[in-house]
Amino acid sequence: MIGRRDFITLLGGAAIWPLAASAQQPAMPVIGLLIAGGQEGFAHLMAAFRRGLSEAGFVEGQNVAIESRWANNDYNKLPELAADLVGRRVTVIVTPAGTPAALAAKAATTTIPIIFSAGSDPVAAGLVASFKQPGSNVTGINFMSADLGAKRLGLLHELRPEAARISLLINPNNPITVDAVTKDVSAAAAAIGRQIEVITAGSHRDIDTAFAALVQKRADAFLVMPDPLFMTRRVQLATLAARHMVPAIYPWRDFVEAGGLMSYGPSQADRFRQVGLYTGRILRGEKPADLPVMQATTFEFVINLQTARALGLDVPPTLLARADEVID
Repeated sequence: MIGRRDFITLLGGAAIWPLAASAQQPAMPVIGLLIAGGQEGFAHLMAAFRRGLSEAGFVEGQNVAIESRWANNDYNKLPELAADLVGRRVTVIVTPAGTPAALAAKAATTTIPIIFSAGSDPVAAGLVASFKQPGSNVTGINFMSADLGAKRLGLLHELRPEAARISLLINPNNPITVDAVTKDVSAAAAAIGRQIEVITAGSHRDIDTAFAALVQKRADAFLVMPDPLFMTRRVQLATLAARHMVPAIYPWRDFVEAGGLMSYGPSQADRFRQVGLYTGRILRGEKPADLPVMQATTFEFVINLQTARALGLDVPPTLLARADEVID
């Protein structure tokens, strides 16, 4: 028989065993997500990021946690937000939406792994030593969107060869991408005997002012620089372009789905998914220095025929034939 004292001892041991087992469980890794833009309009991209994580074997809430920090297009907040994630000792910092957030993360830590997605050359930006051998705690995806300005201008010129006054909308708070895009577009414009008028917008409040300047300068067409601010405000941009009857080309299909005329660039959803996959490899124990920087290889040309008709434009058959998707 078991005495009363023995029975209490057994109960006590039973209560201790689960606690001991729980204490031996490894802590759930935490992804620190740092994005320069705002949450508006990013839900489908975050779903793509989680899909990539899932393909790598990680599901939020089950075996990984995510701490998100959004700068809401105030790039001055990025160093503070990056420092906050470092202070929380996250397992990895992920910057899936541009160079400014990646640079802030790199400045904040030399030990925590960082996975970036950058539209401009990450070597020139100082993020990594080289594509094949990043050489530090940083690696990621170069989706090359900043290097496609000449291609976008060429498509716009093919649509409206008579356009003499062409504007480029930039965010001056993203200087590295601004430099790359401006040089690329200006050189391409000179080759076809055109000049580029640069219009700036550093916040959502500046976009209306930028369009007023664009209309005042009687722009025949314009290009939009790849930037988280403009991604967040893509509906506003498409609406203003339609209101003022100015054709435009954008960096990603998301703009065309929001009513924009044309886009050329890498798939945003695939980019976020690839970042999720790379993040999963870090969570499995691989080192950033051992993972080469990946480069985008697939680009999408999308045309919105409804918008073209609203603008009174006839899209040449040669453009329609080359489009990866035509929205009608």
